[in-house]
Amino acid sequence: MASRSFRRFSLQPFLAPWKDMDRWLLGATLGLTFLGGLLIRSTQLHTEVIGFEVSWLQHWLTGGIGLLLLLLLSRFRYDRLQQWPWIIYIITNVSLLAVKFGGTSALGARSWISVGGFNIQPSEFAKIGVIVVLAAVLGAEEAATIPALIRALVILGLPWGLVFIQPDLGTSLVFGAIALGMLYWANAKPGWLILMLSPLPSAIIYGFGSEKATFFSLWFIWLIFIGVIAWKSLPWPRFGAFGAVVLNSIAGTMGQWSWTNILKEHQRARLTSFLDPNQDPLGSGYHLIQSSIAIGSGKLWGRGLNQGSQTQLEFIPEQHTDFIFSAVGEELGFIGGILVLLIYWLICLRLLIIAQNAKDNFGSLIAIGVLSMIVFQTIINIGMTIGVSPVTGIPLPLLSYGRSALLTNFIGLGLAESVANHRQRFKF
Repeated sequence: MASRSFRRFSLQPFLAPWKDMDRWLLGATLGLTFLGGLLIRSTQLHTEVIGFEVSWLQHWLTGGIGLLLLLLLSRFRYDRLQQWPWIIYIITNVSLLAVKFGGTSALGARSWISVGGFNIQPSEFAKIGVIVVLAAVLGAEEAATIPALIRALVILGLPWGLVFIQPDLGTSLVFGAIALGMLYWANAKPGWLILMLSPLPSAIIYGFGSEKATFFSLWFIWLIFIGVIAWKSLPWPRFGAFGAVVLNSIAGTMGQWSWTNILKEHQRARLTSFLDPNQDPLGSGYHLIQSSIAIGSGKLWGRGLNQGSQTQLEFIPEQHTDFIFSAVGEELGFIGGILVLLIYWLICLRLLIIAQNAKDNFGSLIAIGVLSMIVFQTIINIGMTIGVSPVTGIPLPLLSYGRSALLTNFIGLGLAESVANHRQRFKF
């Protein structure tokens, strides 16, 4: 009788709609979100806050809303989005235009819209819009031809430009990483992708070359490399190689001009401070120096949660957002940092498996788009905190405080869970 009673109240019918979800992906996502709340609380333990403005509670509350969205999206048939790519594209660009003309400014950028007392960052949600639209376009015609590749880049160009002029350099770089990963998965030749990205390194290297001769030599070698890549990969080798060298030369010249005439001294210092933060220890290099001290002081096992000296004494400004990994290093140590990296690795592995097992190209590209977004943000953010990449303001997925960013991650992972939940299975 007891066994029959147990069957009568089984949760199996309730859980049936989610039976094919990727539970490893879900568990890793929730684990990082929970840890993020603990770390945010630690960074603000001695900060005076009033009422609901406690960031760690908001982080968990937003995570709860994100979990609900993830579960709802995992039941939703993602392939229906193939019918609405241009509607999503229009909504994405209109929201970015609204920021330009009616948004609020903070930290030198106009990136937020105030709705009901809450600041919403449309550029974060635009990442999902770009992923869905590119997945629909590349799913219908893969990027194995140059016209298809150019078409995808033109579609990306409008939202990317609207984000770049806010100005939000970090998010615009994330857009580029998403496009790069999805184009590669859609069979674009690696040489084409290198040529597509080549103007950016040219502008950066030649911009530095205006002050240091070694960078100019490096830029010249880069031009030769790009010419060879164009010769080997483009269908018209001579014209393609000549055009690639000319384009990179123009980009380098524009980079030098922008470096000396547009960027101000403090902006140049911020971009180059990671090379030698001790040049300006109380200015542009302050964040990096304090972050390195915090991570190094954690040693193997860390000082313990809520016990970090740099964290508790608030030596690192905005630590609960961009520099949250410094709290991981100080309070959880090298072991804790490695465990966090392993959880990110697990998330990326599960997304790759979902992409490989998807029933169609559209679903596979969605999973790769979300993977590219998370991988790029994780690498750049952690590299920033340990001093190997410039400070760009890119948050660490699921750990950093930021309502819009956290919801964006949950929505993206929810779409990936939908791909997993609706994949076709073989029956014997």
